[in-house]
Amino acid sequence: MDAHLSTKLLADLLTDLLTLADRPQPQRADIRVWSMSGVERLTFPDGTTAVFKYAKKPFDHEDQALRLARALGVPVPQLYASAARNGWLGMLLEDLGTPVREADDLDGAPAAVVLHRTRRAFGLPILDQEGLRALPDRALDHLDRLRKAERWQDADDIEEALDRIAQAAGPRSAGAMLEPFGWVHSEFHPTSLHIGRNGWRLLDFARAFTGPGLLDLASWHGTLDDPDPVRLRVFLDQYVVAGGAPDALAKRGGLPAEQWALGWHRMWAVEWFMEQSIRWIDDPATDPAYLKVVRRHLTDVARLLEV
Repeated sequence: MDAHLSTKLLADLLTDLLTLADRPQPQRADIRVWSMSGVERLTFPDGTTAVFKYAKKPFDHEDQALRLARALGVPVPQLYASAARNGWLGMLLEDLGTPVREADDLDGAPAAVVLHRTRRAFGLPILDQEGLRALPDRALDHLDRLRKAERWQDADDIEEALDRIAQAAGPRSAGAMLEPFGWVHSEFHPTSLHIGRNGWRLLDFARAFTGPGLLDLASWHGTLDDPDPVRLRVFLDQYVVAGGAPDALAKRGGLPAEQWALGWHRMWAVEWFMEQSIRWIDDPATDPAYLKVVRRHLTDVARLLEV
């Protein structure tokens, strides 16, 4: 999609949303823009504001997840309207304003408890034990497609690592169905937890699914630094104290909960990055960056899952 078409498509999407919400044309200001999504703040003639969020596949079902979450009592921004055009989703959302402070672990633990206690919702993708077990094989399939496209040719080390993980994935995925099992935010970071004057709201449900809640807890501290099982164990303890399922501390796949969670979260990330590389982004110019992050995460996976 070239820049001109993108500008026109977004303008058309916004017009659809304004028509559905019966709002006039606003002033627009970028908050964050990425190749696959973006967020703008809209200011209307009467001084009120709203947020315009847009995204392409595979992020084009967030409106459904937000409606489900809100109906089930999860604190999320109000969705005023949503519309789709040419594979792009547009949403008109409540503007929560500037956070009063950044979320920390003492905010994240009870927020995760609220989400994970929520009744399971039909319609969300499911990642159960078989789904975890299949992740390394799915990553190998992505690698095969990349090589057929004459990319990632010097990636024998990645193939070997994925083969080892696949061989151990059966026993190591055991315990995936232990509580908490249900809603998984999947982008559960401090930046996705808005702390405002009127309480907190969870943002960014574009990749929500049903699965092991420990993947959320493992994602909280991000993936830029080396995984820290000791730090995650403290967070798991805080989660249980806040009312989370006691089984969050139970061993899984023969490993401590924190090690299991970090290992499988990194494996989940590896498969996602490889799928992005061949399917959603599909730009050879990005290969060096993707290769670097996949190799780093695979090293972590092999160490954490002890394969």
